[in-house]
Amino acid sequence: MLLGVIADDFTGATDIASFLVQNGLPTVQLNGVPQDETPVSAQAAVISLKSRSCPAEQAVELSLQALAWLQKQGCRQFYFKYCSTFDSTAQGNIGPVTDALLAALGESFTVVSPALPINGRTVYQGHLFVGEQLLSESGMRHHPVTPMTDSNLLRLMESQATGRCGLVTAAEMDRGAGAISEKLRQLAQEGVRYAVLDTLNERHLLSQGEALKTMKLVTGGSGLAIGLARQWAQNGERSAEAAGAPQGEKAAVLSGSCSVMTNRQVAHYRERAAAQAIDIGRCLDPQARAAYAAELAHWAQRHAGEALAPLIYATAASEALQQTQRQYGSAASEAVEALFAELVVQLRQLGFSRFIVAGGETSGVVTQALGIRGFHIGPSISPGVPWVRASDRAISLALKSGNFGDEAFFARAQTEFPV
Repeated sequence: MLLGVIADDFTGATDIASFLVQNGLPTVQLNGVPQDETPVSAQAAVISLKSRSCPAEQAVELSLQALAWLQKQGCRQFYFKYCSTFDSTAQGNIGPVTDALLAALGESFTVVSPALPINGRTVYQGHLFVGEQLLSESGMRHHPVTPMTDSNLLRLMESQATGRCGLVTAAEMDRGAGAISEKLRQLAQEGVRYAVLDTLNERHLLSQGEALKTMKLVTGGSGLAIGLARQWAQNGERSAEAAGAPQGEKAAVLSGSCSVMTNRQVAHYRERAAAQAIDIGRCLDPQARAAYAAELAHWAQRHAGEALAPLIYATAASEALQQTQRQYGSAASEAVEALFAELVVQLRQLGFSRFIVAGGETSGVVTQALGIRGFHIGPSISPGVPWVRASDRAISLALKSGNFGDEAFFARAQTEFPV
């Protein structure tokens, strides 16, 4: 195994696995750290954790367990993958996990590269942009779990971690891999612990991949995987995506994300397919929640034969979301995720086998509730969002990070990839 990826949520894991496969590196995705000794046959493995917004100590423990397993597979390089919007909790978890991985590997220097230009995530002068907006001026400033009110990656990383940050500028990126390597060497000699990489385009990502091919630990979003995969890929062969192509006739769309793009996607889809909004009040009591999940599952069953799959959603605009938080507090998010966990199990019992899921937290809950241990990576619906198929049963999923995909994503996932 050449490359081992530790991803802090499930949509992020499928995101990076998709880019690795597309750029020539055969990849398997594993949901959680494997608990048995069964060997994994792939050049790259992506371990999906649910560690983005949990307590920092728990995120560190999970990440170190993943690292230990990957080391046993003989991985040559390790990759800590977080979101392209660099969000975790106010105290971490990106900094603490990075520090723990560095210490475990006996390393003292790494890079910070969250950029994904194809999806509008770029870094300039150390500041993270979403499209033409600074991160702190984008929809991420209202994120219900991990609001982002600062765009300066150097400042964000130093507030979470234990060392100093330096910067490799866009001008240095333009000069190619040699200039990047020289700047990284200089920063390390100056005692800098983390180097933020300006990134404006895919050419910068390819140069990063060349410059970082021997670095023991790298950290970033999924974009950096493009350059690294091309460095690691043997003979330029592209991995077949047929193993992960969607299957199964009965599909459902489940949306827990409240991002700006997911709100647009839900609004677009509601005009074309059966849709049911979740009643937060009916999710709070565990006993009532089970009955409510059964009610929603049978509603979906009644609409399963229609041209587009039924949608069940907790997605709400920022004003409605703030009202919900004032009314119910933090219990609302936990109750909704618990509902999705019960709902997907009941849908599976009714014969549903394809699930299109929006939101990192929701995707993690759904995958865990279904007991799926690993995925084959299939064709991409949108950049960073592939269809994946469970490695041990006939279940297909499209796990979409909140802001990924275009307005018509939910429908395209079905019409462009028919069974």
